[in-house]
Amino acid sequence: QVQLVESGGGLVQPGGSLRLSCAASGFAFSSYAMAWFRQAPGKEREFVAAISWSGGRTYYLDSVKGRFIISRDNAKKSVYLQMNSLKPEDTAVYYCNADGGSIATMRRRADQYDYWGQGTQVTVSS
Repeated sequence: QVQLVESGGGLVQPGGSLRLSCAASGFAFSSYAMAWFRQAPGKEREFVAAISWSGGRTYYLDSVKGRFIISRDNAKKSVYLQMNSLKPEDTAVYYCNADGGSIATMRRRADQYDYWGQGTQVTVSS
């Protein structure tokens, strides 16, 4: 049974940093590309960052490039999102998910996924 447990969110001031974690179980984690999505109030869930199964390739939404870093630890079956220089518009619930294909063909629409964890709330506010 697939399980994704996100953690690390919180309240941070603009310009601050947070590191999100996602612990995965129930599938062959080291063979899957992983992604982070986020959903702000009143908006659709959007694809934020992705990392290939090996960690060698990454993708970022334009608005987070240069500020966010995605990484993974296959031994710990975990994926991370280091978020720096946070802005109020980064406020959202953040979710991780997995795709058995390559990062190039990774599903990027939230409605293409059947399972979601509970997410972790990130609030950027002074």
